[in-house]
Amino acid sequence: MLKPAINHFEAKSYAVFDRKDWASAYCNVETECTKIILKLVSGEVPKSLNGTFYRNGPGRLERNGSWVHHPFDGDGMIASMHFKNGDVELTNRFVRTKAWLEEEKAGRFLYRGVFGTKKSGFAISNAFDVRLKNIANTHVVKLGNELLALWEAAQPHSLNPETLETNGLSNLNGVLAPNEAFSAHPRFDPGHHQEPRMISFGVKAGPTSTIRLMEFSIQGDNSGQLISDRKDKFKGFAFLHDFAITANWAIFMQNAIDFNPLPFILGQKGAAQCLKSKPNGQAKFILIPRDPGLFSKQSPRIFDAPNGFVFHHLNAFEEGNEVIIDSIFYNEFPSIEPNEDFRKIDFNKLPEGILKRCRINLLTNEIEQGIFSNQCCEFAMVNPKYQGYSAKYSWMASAEKGNGNGPLQAIKKLNLKTKKAIHWSIAPRGFVSEPLMIPNNSSSIEDDGWILDLIWNGATQKNELIILKANDLTHQATLEVPIKIPHGLHGSWVNNN
Repeated sequence: MLKPAINHFEAKSYAVFDRKDWASAYCNVETECTKIILKLVSGEVPKSLNGTFYRNGPGRLERNGSWVHHPFDGDGMIASMHFKNGDVELTNRFVRTKAWLEEEKAGRFLYRGVFGTKKSGFAISNAFDVRLKNIANTHVVKLGNELLALWEAAQPHSLNPETLETNGLSNLNGVLAPNEAFSAHPRFDPGHHQEPRMISFGVKAGPTSTIRLMEFSIQGDNSGQLISDRKDKFKGFAFLHDFAITANWAIFMQNAIDFNPLPFILGQKGAAQCLKSKPNGQAKFILIPRDPGLFSKQSPRIFDAPNGFVFHHLNAFEEGNEVIIDSIFYNEFPSIEPNEDFRKIDFNKLPEGILKRCRINLLTNEIEQGIFSNQCCEFAMVNPKYQGYSAKYSWMASAEKGNGNGPLQAIKKLNLKTKKAIHWSIAPRGFVSEPLMIPNNSSSIEDDGWILDLIWNGATQKNELIILKANDLTHQATLEVPIKIPHGLHGSWVNNN
């Protein structure tokens, strides 16, 4: 077990990490477990924490000695950690996609990856094969009776929420056409319009791109039913992973990106490697009116956005005539070139993610931008009850050092009003993933709840599940995870009924 440290100030100095510790997490998931009780290493699991923590990420990174070029090309593996009366029970399953089943049988890569992985065989065998491999590895959420494994370039896969067995591709009760893109980063509206909703989108990219905005009921007998649907076209290529919501708007940032498909068609690069930030391009904020809302049925509003590249937004809210959106900005699109090994990357050569706030004035069209902190961060969230509202607190994964890029080794709680922060750090040998804030539903205090995080312990070469108090990041419990799970992507929480 790692011994974490808490500091209540921005990090000024840090212990240098060993890249081998960080890279050691990149391994295949070799075992699928069913209802294994996790061993408590220290502390005590809060008995009032009852529900299921679902997490998605790449679980198959190597086949017969061949490695994926980028971990984002790894096949999706879902882990569920079910909390009940102080016990935590683990079940995990690979998503049985068509490609996973075929490659498991063949023992080699049969498909190209979006981020540069090449299928086995001669180089020419990759040319002109432009099929997209739906790897279902980015996010996992529950909608109605389905657990959805999401990958944003295609339809979601439907899973059994208890057993995690794969039911197959889902068209969401006829909402999606075959192979239609569906975002891997939905947002959950806590109730701006009398009921909670799941809001998602799909993108059809090209010289002119189309965004389809969809809203679903998530309560009662109507859970999973589509209740709002609109399509809007925009000039330029749209590369969109995330968005933010307020009561009246769905807010997207259209990054200034060029896409040259020729190296992809010729089999030299993956599709994502053909993306490049435009040095003199103009990013745009696209505000799409939500239904219902004050601007329902109106055309979108488009504003020039600050320079930079955004994968993830923290939150957004409205204040008078302004829309405020907090986002993690990079100087440019980060990519791993064809001749690079992702396990040997030099963090100092990659742009760091910086949390910034943009204020969009709907009357003057002016935008102001400010920085919360120069500390590299990712995977930021607010209390889910404050999605689309002005929140005081946020939680995120951060680098240990105060400036520059680095691996994520700390959980940071940031006061969005005062910019003061506290950290829970497991440097130099520990590495965190996306922290999940679970609110205490019996309390009205914004930061009353817990933080869940699946960490990698470089010293023991094992994963651990940690639980912290959300208000002060004090340690509550550490549980031993009996399988090795690589650095992953997004997760969600579902309360017990």
